[in-house]
Amino acid sequence: MKRRPKRDERGRRRGARGASAERAPGGRRYFGEWAVDRVMRVQTLYAAGLNSKKIARLLPCIRDADGGPSEIADAQLVDELAAERDRIDRTIADLLRSREVLSDVIDMARAGLDAAH
Repeated sequence: MKRRPKRDERGRRRGARGASAERAPGGRRYFGEWAVDRVMRVQTLYAAGLNSKKIARLLPCIRDADGGPSEIADAQLVDELAAERDRIDRTIADLLRSREVLSDVIDMARAGLDAAH
């Protein structure tokens, strides 16, 4: 069963930090400063390769301002983050190997071009 979103005293949905976005007469939403940190954190997690489901699980456990763990972070979160870090480390190692192979090919191609001239 899905939980219903929390609402403020005026019936508006509340954001992840309990704050709601203000609406202008034209419908545009205005968010507080907390939203900038939240968006930056989400973008960083996406760039690290996490999917939206995992990010949704992690966000409540991460403080926006500094990215540190919130008071609701638990051992499972630490294990998940460690697994993601290990995955990133493996990806980096694979990329470094690929880069080395590419560098060797470039060096051999340059040497062949230089010998031909």
